[in-house]
Amino acid sequence: MGGGSSTRRVTFEADENENITVVKGVRLSDSVIDRMKEPSSPGGRPQSQQRSASGAVNDEELKKRIAEELALERARRDSEAQKRRLFGKLLERERISSNEHLTRAILRERAAAEEERQKAHQKDRELKKHDAYYKEQLARLEERSAQFYKVTTEQYQKAADEVSARFK
Repeated sequence: MGGGSSTRRVTFEADENENITVVKGVRLSDSVIDRMKEPSSPGGRPQSQQRSASGAVNDEELKKRIAEELALERARRDSEAQKRRLFGKLLERERISSNEHLTRAILRERAAAEEERQKAHQKDRELKKHDAYYKEQLARLEERSAQFYKVTTEQYQKAADEVSARFK
């Protein structure tokens, strides 16, 4: 069945021996059958009192009642289908939202990792710059030390030669 687009054929037959209408091609749930068994009149008369003087059930009334029950069942199924669709949409929205949050978190983590990498690279460049500066300073100091050593050595040699020349 499942909605208004059903193409299933339903046939009604009257069983003359037992005064029962037989409906072929329709499946009814237990709750629908129980509701059909309940008295439907406002006075609460049982179904057996609703029979005509000849003892036959009014076929039109029974067909109408079956049609009403089928309509109620269709409405219930349509309502359940609509609830499932809405629930599915909600789940899809939640999934999309979760994916967006996850994507944002991943992007934040990537940005933080990139920032850390850039800071490390900057620090490495500064360390290399300082290393080059100190090596340059060391080379200058070594050169000046060598010059002082040379000058001092020359002055010492000159003074030693002068002292030797005086005492000879």
